[in-house]
Amino acid sequence: MKKTVISLVVIALLGIIVYSQRSSIAKRIMTAGLEARLGSNIIDTFDDGLNLTLCGAGGPMPAPNASGPCVAVVAGKRLFVVDAGTDGVRNLGRMGFPIGAIEAVFITHFHSDHIDGLGELSTLRWVPVGNDKPLPVYGPIGISRVVNGFNAAYAQDFSYRQAHHGDSVAPLAGAGMQAMPFPQPKMGKLETLVDEDDLKIEALAVGHSPVDPAVGYKFTYKGRSLLITGDTVKLPNIELHAQGVDLLVHEALAPNLLIMMNQAAQKTGNSGMAKVSLDVLDYHASPVEAAETARDAGVGHLLYYHIVPPLVFPGQESLWLNGADDIFVDYTVGQDGTTFFLPAGTDDIISEQLM
Repeated sequence: MKKTVISLVVIALLGIIVYSQRSSIAKRIMTAGLEARLGSNIIDTFDDGLNLTLCGAGGPMPAPNASGPCVAVVAGKRLFVVDAGTDGVRNLGRMGFPIGAIEAVFITHFHSDHIDGLGELSTLRWVPVGNDKPLPVYGPIGISRVVNGFNAAYAQDFSYRQAHHGDSVAPLAGAGMQAMPFPQPKMGKLETLVDEDDLKIEALAVGHSPVDPAVGYKFTYKGRSLLITGDTVKLPNIELHAQGVDLLVHEALAPNLLIMMNQAAQKTGNSGMAKVSLDVLDYHASPVEAAETARDAGVGHLLYYHIVPPLVFPGQESLWLNGADDIFVDYTVGQDGTTFFLPAGTDDIISEQLM
């Protein structure tokens, strides 16, 4: 009994000491955390190869684990981003990617959920490291209008930051973005955008009508390959260009769940959502259709992204797949932070969750 009392007194005294020193302890923890965070570069931990991380696995609807469409691709030590949806660049920062090292962004099409993070992405890529050249933004014809609009909207911000931080941190020469337009590729053809140092980046036509143009991107590096579809219906052109790729990153919308949403919207008198939930069915691939493409193209692994509708409760993933897992078994339903490593000189396909 006496020992128990003494132990409780000691614990209480330790608690009082810790509480009285809480600010000092928090300061030491924060200092160590900041030094580790600001000095980190997750790419330095990657083996040479082709690597992909979902910085945004969702679509336009809010979701707990799926931000707006955003895909980071690392080839060797080179960092690229495909689409710039809401919160994507912040997720990259949370995971330790060096935002200032982003070489270029590739836009699949001009729906708002794929471009609404461009302003923040280009700003964070510019200011902290003093990039002295604008961010190249590739996209089909129409990208210049998008880029010029963002540059105009951010023009006052550019001047404020340059005046406050100076040329060493915010040189005006590096502010904003530079449009890199290319013609819509013809069906059956690839448009080469980058071909250097073992890396090839190519664009392919996809089907998202009435959204036109719309493209996907294929990355090849040291014998490893991946293809990102962007928003699209099931399309022979995707199957053609995905033949034998290691990783197919395919968007998917579940019609069965959208029909449920439509019925609920009608019952509650939400006519706008009732119409939208039916309209979107005709320009997205279903999980089953994406699985069929993966199977017929003989890909190594299928990664679902642009998940619609959001997966928010247990058991919903099975409803969302609706039998797709019986068609192609090597699949992953993506979340923010889902990462795949394709090491050069191997056939390995390694997955990890970074968030």
